[in-house]
Amino acid sequence: MYKGIKRLLDVVLSLSLIVVLSPLYIVLYVLVVCKLGKPAIFKQERPGYKGKIFTMYKFRSMTDEKDANGNVLSDEERLTPFGKRLRSTSLDELPELFNILKGDMSFVGPRPLLVSYLELYNEEQMRRHDVRPGLTGLAQANGRNAISWQEKFAYDVYYVDHISFIMDVKVCLKTIKVVFQKDGISASEHVTMEPFRGNE
Repeated sequence: MYKGIKRLLDVVLSLSLIVVLSPLYIVLYVLVVCKLGKPAIFKQERPGYKGKIFTMYKFRSMTDEKDANGNVLSDEERLTPFGKRLRSTSLDELPELFNILKGDMSFVGPRPLLVSYLELYNEEQMRRHDVRPGLTGLAQANGRNAISWQEKFAYDVYYVDHISFIMDVKVCLKTIKVVFQKDGISASEHVTMEPFRGNE
């Protein structure tokens, strides 16, 4: 029953936030264009509910810098101080409110990962796609990028099995705390999170 109410809450809250935050969207758009160039919106295909592919929107946080041979530089080299601030405050995620409004995502659920990871999941890990992906999730509220992939997937599947209104409220409140404390922004040896390379 909650899943139907959850979708209604997603629509009402995302539309309300888009309207209220519209001045912030404009400011961030201008800042991204000035500091990182166009396009200001980063688009990337991600797997959603039942593995269906959708286009996710984020504010751009990296430059398009290339080396002398025309190869794109590493994430560490392309992530500017401004981009780091966008990520640490999660302001780069604001355009995902439009994904929530469209029904691609929810406020809470497993974070949408790369399409290329689909073929690397085992059967248990694939269960993370039994609900809509989220703007935040249980893994983000419990370590963000500082925990291992196995821990992330364990949190994702736990959420799928225990989804509830109380769970969503707790995840949102804990996420706010994590963002303000800027915990778990990066993995120990990576600017964000090391790539998932499959299960041993």
